[in-house]
Amino acid sequence: MPRLHVISASTRPTSAGRPLAAWIAELAAGREEFDTTLIDLGEVNLPFFDEPEHPSEGRYIHRHTKEWSATVAAADCFVFVMPMYNGGFTAPLKNAIDYLQKEWQGKPVGLISYSAGSSGGAPAVEMIQPVLRRVGLRSARRSLSIPGIEERLAGRYGNFVATAELAAQAAAVLDEVALLAAAERTAV
Repeated sequence: MPRLHVISASTRPTSAGRPLAAWIAELAAGREEFDTTLIDLGEVNLPFFDEPEHPSEGRYIHRHTKEWSATVAAADCFVFVMPMYNGGFTAPLKNAIDYLQKEWQGKPVGLISYSAGSSGGAPAVEMIQPVLRRVGLRSARRSLSIPGIEERLAGRYGNFVATAELAAQAAAVLDEVALLAAAERTAV
């Protein structure tokens, strides 16, 4: 069974993305295809990249890098739940990706974005694609962009309240990640 890490990419203490990421992780955990873990970049708390060697060398000296490497290496696939800031994806997500190289290679990733505005973070999904390809992540073709995130929360930062349509779209992203992960396992 593929190990899926759902990564909440916002580090803001009041992030609207945490309830969304928890909902995605709950959906994935309810499926037979995945062994699911929720990872919060706010809790991982990586400093800006500070290793003396290039990530391709895999010679890490800092404990935080070694722990992050082990976390990412343990996963077979990912779903990034990511906010859009000023038309792009977040610096903490870019930093988390930049820390590693071989740990990402060949692994599938699904993208779920959100924003307070009408785009739902779709520009951030578009912007991150070249970065994902560069580190060898295989992006699912389907993605989900959720506009008006605050309107989807029960209370100011309560549970994510999904519509049937959003649940179906999230399931489609998870379906594709599962297919990509199964294909990867078969190829190995």
